[in-house]
Amino acid sequence: MQRIDEERASIDKLVRDHYALVYKFCVRRIGKDRAEDAAQETFLTVQKVLPKFRGDSSVTSWILGIAHNECRRVCRKEKLEPCTLQIDVPYHGIGERDMVDREALRIAMESLSPEHREVIYLHELEGLTYEEAALILNVPPGTVKSRIHHAFQNLRRALYPLGLEA
Repeated sequence: MQRIDEERASIDKLVRDHYALVYKFCVRRIGKDRAEDAAQETFLTVQKVLPKFRGDSSVTSWILGIAHNECRRVCRKEKLEPCTLQIDVPYHGIGERDMVDREALRIAMESLSPEHREVIYLHELEGLTYEEAALILNVPPGTVKSRIHHAFQNLRRALYPLGLEA
C-alpha cells in the first residue's frame, strides 16, 4: 500500500512540475484543440512506464519524448499534415516592423521541413541541449546539429533572399 501511495505522489509531482511545459509542447505541434487530450495521454503513458525509467536522460526530456510520440500518434490518427510547429507570438504592445518581422519569420519557419522546424523549436525555443533533443527525436546528437545547421541556412535564404542581412 505504501508503494502505491509513493507512486501516486510521484506521478502527481511529475504532473504538477511538467504539465504546463507538456501542454505548450503539444499546442505547438497539434494545436490548442487537441493539446489537452495529448497532454493527458502523455501523463497516462508516463504513469504506465514510470517504473521502466532508467534515468539515462533528464525526466523532462523523457516526458517530452513521450509527448512527442503522442503528438505524432495524433497526427497519424487524424491524418493531419506532418505536424507543424505553431509559434504563438503576442502582438499587443509591439510595433508594426516587429509584426512584419515576426510574420516573415513565421513564413520562413513554415518553409522548413518538419525535421528542421522540430530541431529549431527544441533547441532554440525550448532550450534543450543537442543530446536532449536527440533523445526526444530518437536520432543521434550529430543529426540534431546537422539539422540545426541546415535549418539556419534555409532560414537565412528565406529571410534574406539577396544575401543582404539587416
